[in-house]
Amino acid sequence: DPLEICVKLAAYYGLRRSEVLGLKWDAINLEQKTISIKHKVIEDTVDGKSIAVGEDVLKTKSSFRTLPLLPSVEKLLLAEKEKQEMYRKLFKRSYCRDYLDYICLDQTGKLMRPNYVTDHFSWVLEKADHKKIRFHDLRHSHASLLLKEKVPAKVISERLGHSNVNITLNLYSHIYDETNMEV
Repeated sequence: DPLEICVKLAAYYGLRRSEVLGLKWDAINLEQKTISIKHKVIEDTVDGKSIAVGEDVLKTKSSFRTLPLLPSVEKLLLAEKEKQEMYRKLFKRSYCRDYLDYICLDQTGKLMRPNYVTDHFSWVLEKADHKKIRFHDLRHSHASLLLKEKVPAKVISERLGHSNVNITLNLYSHIYDETNMEV
């Protein structure tokens, strides 16, 4: 599915939808095994038409963060790069070359619109007869799993890009209470 990489990145890292779509290839450091969150893609209306727009402004200062590149994600990203190269060769001049620096593109090389991600994610879940959740719930699932594994709340807060640990604790207090984990 075209959303596979978006869904896996959101689930593995707890990224916001805009952060997943804003990931660029230069954010991946294969030598240091890191992935940096420093760009986002939002949806805007231009001349009555919805378009995806990239920008270097994130929700908060702490939203800019560098995370460890998981081996499974590295494999996924390398496969995505190969797939994009195949599509470029296949579509030739019809392939959009404006967004070659982005990771999450459609088959024709265009940025995915955030609302497309939301709508298509719902459709995929419905088709697979899965429980309906929002794309953003992948972020919550990620945080909840970390809390249940007793990862310190401060680490989770930094990983999610929250401006302070209290936001994390307030959002996930029910899980925090269940696990009695350390801040």
